[in-house]
Amino acid sequence: MPVSDAFHIYDTTLRDGAQQEGLNLSVHDKLIIARHLDDLGVGFIEGGWPGANPKDTEFFALAKKELKLKNATFVAFGATRRPNVKAADDVLLGALRDSGAPAVTLVAKAFDRHVDLALKTTLEENLAMVRESVLHLRQEGQRVFLDAEHFFDGYRANRDYALEVIRVAMEAGADVAALCDTNGGMLPDEIADVVHDVLTTTSARLGIHCHNDTGCAVANSMAAVAAGATHVQGTLNGYGERTGNADLVTIIANLELKKKQLVLPPNSLRESFRISHAVAEVTNIAPSGRQPYVGVSAFAHKAGLHASAIKVDSALYQHEEPASVGNDMRMLVSDMAGRASIELKSQELGVDLGGDRELVGRVVDRVKEMEARGFTFEAADASFELLLHEEISGKRPSFFKINHWLTTVERAQDQSIVTKAEVTVTAQGKEISCTGSGNGPVNAFDNALRSGLIQLYPELSKLELTDYKVRILEGRLGTGAVTRVLVETSDGKGEWNTVGVHENVIAASAMALEDAVTFGLLRQGRKPE
Repeated sequence: MPVSDAFHIYDTTLRDGAQQEGLNLSVHDKLIIARHLDDLGVGFIEGGWPGANPKDTEFFALAKKELKLKNATFVAFGATRRPNVKAADDVLLGALRDSGAPAVTLVAKAFDRHVDLALKTTLEENLAMVRESVLHLRQEGQRVFLDAEHFFDGYRANRDYALEVIRVAMEAGADVAALCDTNGGMLPDEIADVVHDVLTTTSARLGIHCHNDTGCAVANSMAAVAAGATHVQGTLNGYGERTGNADLVTIIANLELKKKQLVLPPNSLRESFRISHAVAEVTNIAPSGRQPYVGVSAFAHKAGLHASAIKVDSALYQHEEPASVGNDMRMLVSDMAGRASIELKSQELGVDLGGDRELVGRVVDRVKEMEARGFTFEAADASFELLLHEEISGKRPSFFKINHWLTTVERAQDQSIVTKAEVTVTAQGKEISCTGSGNGPVNAFDNALRSGLIQLYPELSKLELTDYKVRILEGRLGTGAVTRVLVETSDGKGEWNTVGVHENVIAASAMALEDAVTFGLLRQGRKPE
């Protein structure tokens, strides 16, 4: 039996994940995400509910023509027939039948109270709806999975009826019955007990579908697998309603790395980091730095004690090799840094300290002194690299010197806001006075500085300020507090971060921008003056 059918990785990002607050996917977005999921190697991609809303109907029509999957089977999602309607005559079942999807997941009520209150029908009619809907789609040549909605709540309330729903679906020809923790309230030991009971009582092939309301969606999914489930549903990055669904990336990594169970095509796991972040770009939801395996902080080390151990053997403070999921180890430079942190971070940045203990000691002392004043280097690698170069050579890499700057913000009579900046710099032996305007004093300063320097350094036209963050460091001082500014800059090939700290937010911004432009010119291959 091929890996994809011996154990199912079933993705529902495009349907269940899309129900997350603030997540709105266009038809084009769904096509892009489906291709990414296929590249990851998941076995099944649930596309949505054709016939239930115009966007999903359009997506399925387009998928028929444009979506060519290498690894995954495309799945349509829908409900069993309505009460007292023939399966062949049910409009929504017809949409599933005509969707072009080779597989269909049918959601069915497994909780007697839901049958009564939501479907407003009898328990016997609900079983008939399950039986006839599965039979009808099987006769039409489609593979059928059953999502037993609210199964665990139904099991607690009426075990016999919940089990009967599973039996009926399997007898009618369903391949898998996925037990859904729809409200997300279960815990791992409870899940394991129920899955074991259902498996031994019905002999059905079982799947699991968990929500994260107790923070246990991944743990619950793993517990279900340990108890015998061979089909796991989840979403990429844990997207989903309320607190989200089980994160498929974490589940897959746990299964392959911890349980040595191959559930993706060989070497596909190494694409996890790339695909997780590529999908985050499409959804426009910032990825969590603390996401297991693929978060940017998943293998980041800050404490000096950790760094000392990692320098000897990275496995001492890492549970897996970051490369196994396509991630990297990162050393964070902070006031917790010791010699090992500085040495490892320097290696990471490609700066050779030559084993100079005195040099390393100076860098450690300087970092701690600057962080005490409000600087942070764990989020500003470029500023830290400039600091390293300064300590190595005795002078900071420099292409220009800012002599004077002035910013003005004026509200004109027509209520418009006019922001201007004047900057005087010395570069290549010339004094240049330049002006700029912008949608704020920092933007105006940035525009003025670069407009003056670009005549000497035309490569600055490639630089773009992509992010800007301000943090007040001493809240008790209100608007008179020390301010830290972090700036992210891009040249189209990569990004770098710089930091500035000052009581004045414009002065702090000027420091961060000066570092950003200096580092950008170094990246372009310019030699400092």
